[in-house]
Amino acid sequence: MSTADVSSEAGRVSRAQGIDMMLEVILVPVSDLARATEFYLRLGWRRDDNTPPGVEQFTPPGSGCSVVFGEGLTTAAPGSAGGFLVVSDIEAAREALVADGIDVGEIFHVTPGGPVPGRDPDGGSYVTRAFFSDPDGNSWMLQEITTRLPGRLG
Repeated sequence: MSTADVSSEAGRVSRAQGIDMMLEVILVPVSDLARATEFYLRLGWRRDDNTPPGVEQFTPPGSGCSVVFGEGLTTAAPGSAGGFLVVSDIEAAREALVADGIDVGEIFHVTPGGPVPGRDPDGGSYVTRAFFSDPDGNSWMLQEITTRLPGRLG
């Protein structure tokens, strides 16, 4: 292992620890630029006007991180990306997306035994979710967070 590697091994401290590394853009592989652009516009994400021709960048409302897609940006297969979109009210978020024509799966919550339909009956943060994907199959998981873990932003 090189000294440049970031490690979580007990007793090891990365030299990069303490250096801000802001995650600001995620690459999303798509097969059709126009189709992907229409989808992300329908989501209500802001179309950022800072990209070269053949590249699009969108930012979800309230997010400091954007997605970018376009010609020649990656060799990854279309549909191989995914991420979590944090919301404070998953029912309202799901209803709004469905009203905008997005096919969002049913709300479920995660338990030790696996996913269970419906919201978490205890109202736990981080466990209630709903899934949708873009036209290429890139997956997006809505995750309801009402109370952040210590040290988390938001």
